[in-house]
Amino acid sequence: MATTPHRTTDFLDALAADVERARETVHRRFRPLTDDQLNRGPGPGKWSVGQCLEHLNIVGGLYLPVIGRKIKAAQQRGTSPAEEVKHGYFGRKMTEAMRVPAAEKPLQAPQQYAPSGSRLPRTVVEVFSRQLDELSSLLSQARRVNMNAIRIPNPLIPLLLPPLPDAFELLVEHMKRHLQQAERVLDGLGVSGSE
Repeated sequence: MATTPHRTTDFLDALAADVERARETVHRRFRPLTDDQLNRGPGPGKWSVGQCLEHLNIVGGLYLPVIGRKIKAAQQRGTSPAEEVKHGYFGRKMTEAMRVPAAEKPLQAPQQYAPSGSRLPRTVVEVFSRQLDELSSLLSQARRVNMNAIRIPNPLIPLLLPPLPDAFELLVEHMKRHLQQAERVLDGLGVSGSE
């Protein structure tokens, strides 16, 4: 999603399409991997496919429950969806930074969000698949509330409370960045996707 749609329905449709593409990538490229392919990195200090997914699982584990609670609270308050999405300054800047290709601007994951090890079990793929299901469900639920009024604490900077549209967009862009990284790892290892 290079440019952000302003209409709420278009915005959520675009994010839902990104999540569906991620689901297809997981099914086609990551589920068929052997343990060795899942855990083999491109070089010293470089993440394997499993480590990319583990990092996404850690970040999703922080964001998704909070987003779920905030949406539920908004539903209980009876908020109505806004016609247009509003973005905050910091959320927009963080999302723009995430969109810069890793080759141009590598970003360092904070240590507490880095993968836990170099030999990860195959369940890392299934956990990520379940998180995609959860994210898809949350995007659907968000259609019934005013997302602009919901603030999501940023795990890195807790005082930074971007609106839900920024949190959703940042989460999806972050996911796309690391899925591309994982696909580059597979390409470098000569592992093609099942057709």
